Amino acid sequence: MSVNEQDNVKRVSLGCDHGAVDEKLTIKRYLETLGYVVKDVGCQSGERVDYPDIAAAVCRKVTSGDCERGIMLDGAGIGSSMACNKVRGIRAALCYNLRTVINSREHNNANVLTLGGPLHDAGELCEMVRVWLQTRFPGGRHLARVNKIMALERGGDY
Repeated sequence: MSVNEQDNVKRVSLGCDHGAVDEKLTIKRYLETLGYVVKDVGCQSGERVDYPDIAAAVCRKVTSGDCERGIMLDGAGIGSSMACNKVRGIRAALCYNLRTVINSREHNNANVLTLGGPLHDAGELCEMVRVWLQTRFPGGRHLARVNKIMALERGGDY
């Protein structure tokens, strides 16, 4: 998939653990009002789940091409970020404000966003998600660095 195709986001994989169900539902409704197709991979209730399972499901939607981008929420976003970044082809970014959201796209071409759902109010979450989905990756000097990140995944030779 080329850089330009990755920036034409229509389908978003969305998941959360039991600690961020309400925030996930808020984001899902918001994205649907903006015209995105949201593939909700769970969880659906406050019943305890293991976030790596949901994070992997979010990432599989992205790596398969079923979705252009993915969003994963948990209590702090840290564990989900770690789990997502173990999936080949994923560049997950834990973001906590608009500045890090924009940086993750413009500098790192992140294809999965992880958030600590309960750490933000609904307005902040929706704004961060909207900006992240709309921010384009310019390539240029950042492309070589992203390629080096991906080379590390293939064994470290670049």
